[in-house]
Amino acid sequence: MSPFDDKLEKHLGAPAKHLADGLDLHTVGDLLHHFPRRYNERGELTSLDSLEIDEHVTVVARIEKCTLIPFRGRKGDRLEVVVTDGRGRLSLTFFNQRWREKELRPGRSGLFAGKVGVFNRTRQLTNPDYELFGDADDPDATKAADRFAGRLIPVYPASAKVPSWRIALAVEHVLDAVAWEQVHDPVPASLLAERGLIPLHQALEQIHRPRNQAERLAAQSRLKWDEAFVLQVALARRRADDAARPAVAREPRPGGLLDAFDAKLPFTLTDGQQRVCAEIFADLATEHPMHRLLQGEVGSGKTLVALRAMLAVVDAGGQAAMLAPTEVLAQQHHRSIVEMMGELAEAGMLGGADQGTKVTLLTGSMGVAARKRALLDLVTGEAGLVIGTHALIEDKVQFLDLGLVVVDEQHRFGVEQRDALRAKAERPPHLLVMTATPIPRTVAMTVFGDLETSVLDQLPAGRSPISSHVVPAQERPNFLARAWERIREEVGKGHQAYVVTPRIGDEEDEKALKKAEKAAAKEGGEDRRPPVAVLDVAEELRGGPLAGLRVEALHGRMAPDAKDEVMRAFSAGEVNVLVATTVIEVGVNVPNATVMVIMDADRFGVSQLHQLRGRVGRGSAPGLCLLVTDMPAASGARQRLDAVAGTLDGFELSRIDLEQRREGDVLGQAQSGVKSSLRVLSVLEDEDVIAAARDEATSLVAKDPELTEHPALRSALDSLLGAERAEYLEKG
Repeated sequence: MSPFDDKLEKHLGAPAKHLADGLDLHTVGDLLHHFPRRYNERGELTSLDSLEIDEHVTVVARIEKCTLIPFRGRKGDRLEVVVTDGRGRLSLTFFNQRWREKELRPGRSGLFAGKVGVFNRTRQLTNPDYELFGDADDPDATKAADRFAGRLIPVYPASAKVPSWRIALAVEHVLDAVAWEQVHDPVPASLLAERGLIPLHQALEQIHRPRNQAERLAAQSRLKWDEAFVLQVALARRRADDAARPAVAREPRPGGLLDAFDAKLPFTLTDGQQRVCAEIFADLATEHPMHRLLQGEVGSGKTLVALRAMLAVVDAGGQAAMLAPTEVLAQQHHRSIVEMMGELAEAGMLGGADQGTKVTLLTGSMGVAARKRALLDLVTGEAGLVIGTHALIEDKVQFLDLGLVVVDEQHRFGVEQRDALRAKAERPPHLLVMTATPIPRTVAMTVFGDLETSVLDQLPAGRSPISSHVVPAQERPNFLARAWERIREEVGKGHQAYVVTPRIGDEEDEKALKKAEKAAAKEGGEDRRPPVAVLDVAEELRGGPLAGLRVEALHGRMAPDAKDEVMRAFSAGEVNVLVATTVIEVGVNVPNATVMVIMDADRFGVSQLHQLRGRVGRGSAPGLCLLVTDMPAASGARQRLDAVAGTLDGFELSRIDLEQRREGDVLGQAQSGVKSSLRVLSVLEDEDVIAAARDEATSLVAKDPELTEHPALRSALDSLLGAERAEYLEKG
């Protein structure tokens, strides 16, 4: 058993419970791999302007002012302390703790930790923890001065009850107590020597207690390699396992359904579409499962590429299923595929083509009779193509011969859901996942080489560019008025418009909002107005700036028939303006819609904004997307909107998203950087390390697939994966 497996109670006693409860750190290994977020040098102050609301922070700052303010009309007082970095300021508020006034004297510096809140539009920490540095002429110099003298000050990811310096004290105690001779290095000695990397025990010492920047950098280099190498070994073993699994080769039949479909197309495929189709067809022709990511800009023709792959599988005697995240999108895909195929989608029907097939839709809201017919079409093989929602995953759904699974907007599904659909095939089916803007985890997995990637970077002929602009509604109210005028102008030209809002505004939505506001108030959160709602905005527009136009609302809690009717009317041009939630985020295709106004755009993610604006500019007329926000120009949210407005490149936006949210859990299901498996490695900055680790891992696994000659590496892999992640990786 490794010393890293020791429980923290063995070394720390009672404080171990705080680390477990507050930070989910239970063992010596957990704590020593809880690396500092950043380092401060003595005399260096934290930039207070960069603090985010609701973030748990530890800052190094200097006390500027300390004021005791008695409460009016009742007992008690509050101590208001203002700290500064020389430019910005942060307020510290202590209730009924007047004794702190003696030590929180102006001019002293220290570490201050707490959750950033807002009061009277000023950022503050309420009842923060702190540790002061001793002044050179202060006879009461604190222990912190001795501890941090001549060294970098580590600042750890912390929690409300466990500030950074308490973590530092625990780390120091554990570092001194570990029996390093019993710790085996997971990276082979020959590899360490070849790459000039320091031993593991030295790296852990220097990452937590660096005497200078050179020691910190050497430690980071070694620990980055560890993360990249161990992850790449895991992925290399999975790739080897995938390659060994048998799958049915699916080659298109000359003169079959695919050729007949291609002959019907009224346009020529772009060079990018032809290249990507060739890559997919080559994968389908092999006897091991395809595992490919199709990354394409919004409107680049991903659906057409996926449909050609599905038709090739039908030609080869199999069935293909497309999994869509919403009923609106599933219905849209079904409608557009049937329209593109024409009589080829009407097998067995009067007027249907001889070499055609049946295209079936399966959703959760279908009636009993329609559902029974769809299930029968699948199990008998009469339907070569099926498009559906999560309903495809249900136990009752059976296929005659499922050969290809296409997952649209793959980040909207969990691995278990995708795996449940793939499990309906007798032998592993081929898998094609599609996305317009990869979320961080997808980008991470792509860089790690886990997915074979195809990129569509050309727009089909006839597609128009989309211009995007930020509308600062609070700073320039006339800009918002102009946005509504632009909608009127586009409708006057015979076009249509979308207005997107973050929430619905119905009774259930209001209850959730009040609950969230109450929780935010209790936490001392940001005093910001609630997000605007579909139902409110639709009503205001009908009676105000868009009076006289036909304005309809669409959201996810409407009855399926009502949703379908609104979308049908909008597609037919009978509705001028559709006010909707993100239910229209992907797949909705109305070429006549030319303008989109996104209200409270700062409340949406980068990927969502890119997807949303892709609903306009789908015809010959130029598209316009207006991002409405109340956030000030200097805020991070506003800068994110400026970035979205500044580029239509989906990969570039995914990198921006990745920089802000980090990679997510590369081996697990979490999409948030909070649970990231990556602690020092960045998929944006360390692609060269990742590529080198991939080569080394692939070579090692080829020689020793079970890692029998590398027991320490096997232990590190087991520790990284755990039972849950190992199962996840198996499903993949």
